[in-house]
Amino acid sequence: MSIGAFSVSLTVKDIKASQTFYEKLGFTVFGGKVEQNWLIMKNDDCIIGLFQGMFDKNMLTFNPGWNSNAKEINPFKDVRVLQEELREKGLDFIAEVDLATKGPGSFIIEDPDGNPILVDQHR
Repeated sequence: MSIGAFSVSLTVKDIKASQTFYEKLGFTVFGGKVEQNWLIMKNDDCIIGLFQGMFDKNMLTFNPGWNSNAKEINPFKDVRVLQEELREKGLDFIAEVDLATKGPGSFIIEDPDGNPILVDQHR
């Protein structure tokens, strides 16, 4: 089962300080808007999201329909299909995508240790 491009979404206290830190590690800004308190940074195939004031915890993030360069891939499994396949496997959801919708949507599950996993489709 492919659930999309992988990144780590980090909850940060100071977006600019975090940006500077990760730039020292070789990451460059790949997307986002610092004035909106979020950035996506990339170093080779490693992707991290920096989010100030948006999430309570760090999260694993997957983006169906995108590759690691945020380019569309086809075909891909829609987030609604993924949600229902995971439900059939007995997983519980913290947040769910509305099955009656199309296009962008997301759901959140947690691993056994309480780590949130966001599956976030942008198209």
